[in-house]
Amino acid sequence: MPAAVALRSSMCFSSPKPAPSLEQQSNHLTAKPKTLLHKHPLYQSTHANISFQFKEKILCLEIMGVDSGRALAQNPSLHTASLHSIHAIVTFLQSKGIHLKDLGRIFGMCPTILTSDIKTDLNPVFNFLSYDLRVPDQNFRKVINKCPRLLCSSVRDQLKPALFYLQRLGFKDLHALAYQDPILLVSSVEKTLIPKLNFLVSLGFCRADAVEMVLRCPGLFTFSIENNFKPKFEYFMKEMEGKLEELKEFPQYFAFSLENRIKPRHTEVVESGVKVPLPLMLKTTDEEFRELLKGKILDSRS
Repeated sequence: MPAAVALRSSMCFSSPKPAPSLEQQSNHLTAKPKTLLHKHPLYQSTHANISFQFKEKILCLEIMGVDSGRALAQNPSLHTASLHSIHAIVTFLQSKGIHLKDLGRIFGMCPTILTSDIKTDLNPVFNFLSYDLRVPDQNFRKVINKCPRLLCSSVRDQLKPALFYLQRLGFKDLHALAYQDPILLVSSVEKTLIPKLNFLVSLGFCRADAVEMVLRCPGLFTFSIENNFKPKFEYFMKEMEGKLEELKEFPQYFAFSLENRIKPRHTEVVESGVKVPLPLMLKTTDEEFRELLKGKILDSRS
């Protein structure tokens, strides 16, 4: 992000000014540049009919590393947001330990943050991290960078209900939820968590076993039913002739690529004529896997 290095954030923002007339806009565009922003190639290539303030807003987003076109498309409210309000949000996030270099990715993933309300939207999220997840202030940055969507999630309608549901299932490790699996907290209980647990039950697992599986492998809650669970389960049952007990003991099976890992490894195992436990078949490196097969083949011949 060379532009972000070359231009300090303070150059992006100025006090809100009344919208200039068309004549004033023309004067702005033809006058000698007064700031480094005016010399920026992005500024000079912007359409002449766009207002001075809007140009500066676009430049600020681009300098922070945000795709302004994408951000404006995903968050139409950004069209009318003032530089002052954006500056206030940036300043607030920096006060919470978020670095300026982090903002491009954060705002790029969640452009609605740029028009959020600090008091009613953002501050409650940091209170949730502090009081509900026991995250110390100095670790806010780590958690937010892990899951920027936390900043655009309602504490009342999303984060607390998700935490309550996960704790009822048996997720007791707040540290793991905060630092490893915060994406679970921004997942809808009704549309994501419950349906995926129910799908595991529909495969033949009892509910207690399904719960134990997601506790051992929380990533199961993030996998697509259509693109992950169904094809991998079908291959496991039909081609590998596996048993449910194996998946119960090793739910991480669903985390491996079907085409790049599961199928090739299974094919090699079949061709070798030996039996390899599911975890060893998938978790080992290529070198370890081949050594494992050689060892089992030799054992079978001795």
